[in-house]
Amino acid sequence: MKMNRIIFLPALALVATLATTGCKHTPVKVTPIPGQQASPVGDTGGGGNTLPGGGTIGGDTGPGTGVNTQQGGGNTAALDTFDGMIKDPAALAANTIHFAFDSAAIKKSEDANISAVAAALSANANDKLLIEGNCDERGTEEYNRALGERRALAAREALAKRGLSPDRIRTISYGKDKPADPGHDDSAWSKNRRDDFVVLHPKAGA
Repeated sequence: MKMNRIIFLPALALVATLATTGCKHTPVKVTPIPGQQASPVGDTGGGGNTLPGGGTIGGDTGPGTGVNTQQGGGNTAALDTFDGMIKDPAALAANTIHFAFDSAAIKKSEDANISAVAAALSANANDKLLIEGNCDERGTEEYNRALGERRALAAREALAKRGLSPDRIRTISYGKDKPADPGHDDSAWSKNRRDDFVVLHPKAGA
C-alpha cells in the first residue's frame, strides 16, 4: 500500500504538469496582409466602376445606359455642373477617333482629331465636353464597358495634355450597346471601336 502511494504521487504531479504546460496550444503565426482593411481587388463596392485616382461617378451598368466615369490626374468638376447642358453631337462628329481591336491606345493617325477637339473647346470657354467610349460587339458586356471606359479616359488624358482642363470633360462608356454600324463584319467592327465627342453648351440663362 505504501509502495502504491509512492508511485501514485509522482504520477499525479506529472499529470498536473502536463495539464498546465505540455498541452498548451501555441497560436500559428499569422502574416499580416498589406492593406487588409481595403476592399478586395476587383470589388467595386455596389456595382460602380472604381477608376484610377479613386473617383467614381455613376455605377449604372444597365444595358444602353452607359457607365459614367471620371478620372484623376487633374481637377474634376462636380457632376451637377453638367446638369441641364445642351448636347450638340453634330459639332465634332467629324472628329470621332477609332481604335485598334482590344486597344485603348490612341493611334498617331488620330492626333489631328484630338487637336481639333481641343481647339474647338478652347475657343468656347463656356462649352464642356462629353466623351463616349464604344466597342465592337465581340466580348462580354462587362469587358466592353471597361474597354469603352478606358478609351474615353485615354482621349480625356490626350486632351488634357493639349491644355484642355479636365474639369470641363465627362466620360461615359456605352460598351457595345451603341454601334455606329449594326453589321457583323470587320468593316462594321472597325467603325464601332471609337470615341465620340459631344459638345455640351450651357443651358439657357446660365
